[in-house]
Amino acid sequence: MRVAVGSDHAGFDLKEILTAELAARGHEVADHGTYEPGASADYPGYGVAMAANKVPGIRAAVVHDVTTAALARRHNHANVVCLGARTTGATVAVEALAAFLAAPEEGGRHDIRIDKLAGFDRELVHLTLAHHTAVEGTP
Repeated sequence: MRVAVGSDHAGFDLKEILTAELAARGHEVADHGTYEPGASADYPGYGVAMAANKVPGIRAAVVHDVTTAALARRHNHANVVCLGARTTGATVAVEALAAFLAAPEEGGRHDIRIDKLAGFDRELVHLTLAHHTAVEGTP
């Protein structure tokens, strides 16, 4: 599986640990930074949940342990996992990442919620396109 990783300056060390863990498990890892451990970095550029969830199709979940990681994947069909280096130790983060990757997406009652989220994405894309068309004056 191809997995993208990223972090701000506070999460740099944890990102390096998780990147090594992913590679050791045979995943192809695309590192999107930050690349300097001591340099300050603004988190929106590295995909923290608040920024990532603004992208249509992304369902980013902040998780704190194995249980929240697995449930985010099973019930919410999360496709991005966010771990706070200041709130989650490396051992728990590695275990949570493994649980997230291993958890299957459950259907049934959860599909209704996922469909609603997909509707929000479609509406956002439609509104964005309509706005750009109005601003640019193109039909």
